[in-house]
Amino acid sequence: MDVRNRCLTGNGPKGRQGLRQGLCRRVAALFFCGFLAIAALSSCGDENGAKVVFTTGMGQDEVFRIGSGVCTVPEMMVYLTNTQNQYESVYGQEVWNISVGGVTMEENVKDTVLAKLAQIKTMYLLAQDRGVALDEAEAGRVQQAAAEYFGSLSRREAELMGVEEKTIEKLYEEYALADKVYRYIIQDVNPEISDDEARTITVQHILLRTSTVDGAGNRVDYSEERRQEAYRSAAEIRRQAVQEEQDFVDLATRYSEDDVISCSFGKGEMDIAFEEAAFALETGEVSQVVETESGYEIIKCLSTFDREQTDLNKLQIVEERRREVFGQEYDAFVETLARQLNEKVWEEIALLRDEEVETTGFFDVYAKYFPD
Repeated sequence: MDVRNRCLTGNGPKGRQGLRQGLCRRVAALFFCGFLAIAALSSCGDENGAKVVFTTGMGQDEVFRIGSGVCTVPEMMVYLTNTQNQYESVYGQEVWNISVGGVTMEENVKDTVLAKLAQIKTMYLLAQDRGVALDEAEAGRVQQAAAEYFGSLSRREAELMGVEEKTIEKLYEEYALADKVYRYIIQDVNPEISDDEARTITVQHILLRTSTVDGAGNRVDYSEERRQEAYRSAAEIRRQAVQEEQDFVDLATRYSEDDVISCSFGKGEMDIAFEEAAFALETGEVSQVVETESGYEIIKCLSTFDREQTDLNKLQIVEERRREVFGQEYDAFVETLARQLNEKVWEEIALLRDEEVETTGFFDVYAKYFPD
């Protein structure tokens, strides 16, 4: 859930479906955490990025083509098998029994791996287009990493994934160049971020809702009479907090229709009316009744500035600006490439169900040789 929902709605996952959805998000994050700077690009090209069209007539070992780049079955199996075993090492094999919205976890993981490999192949081509290449030392580290990872595989693992050492070396080379071209393109993007733009504040709030949700999950707004009643109640609660100086947390516990009382956030993370009111407060000050999309809010500011968090936010904002700059070049480049997916081969690819296949080190070995 995003920050806005955590603070304003408090509607956490409920029941078995919610638990499964939460698990899906966590295991998806497990895959992306191994991707260094490349992980920051997971949003690039979502709309115009490395999408592929279904086709036939491709080689029996080819999963997809992007421009002059080709992804083979062994390459796909390296990523897929490592990801599979990472999931199982944390959540057990029962993770594959999860299905959300008619999509199984295996299908979800396959799609995630396909998207990531398509992205890396595209970025490899972008590196070539921009004249970015590995230097001698980097090429040597690629060879060392490939030798180490391939040497960690049992004969059974290498056989089932269909890989040779040169397969791993090619994957690491593309991985390293994808990382390098990202850094190359964003190297001059260093915007100045002010304290005010980056600061985080901490507040408590009391929410009286002005809508409900029907059985189909649709929002149903209150009648005007009921909205006015909610506003009068909010005004009375504020009066008790300000004039009678009653404890704000006690009032929130008794009256708020959100199960979250305190939250911290920066600019651009909340309902705009909530955010504007909160950022206008001094420490200890209580707002007027504020109307937001969720309902009527009374906000109390606990802290207007956190130096450590503000500095962290500055770094995050800079990275977001860099991703935006890279994303523009990436999306424009992708549009110049022909993209094809071998539907028959793709449908035949499946997780390996073999207790002798335990490899999980592909991403860790890369990080060992390319730690920055």
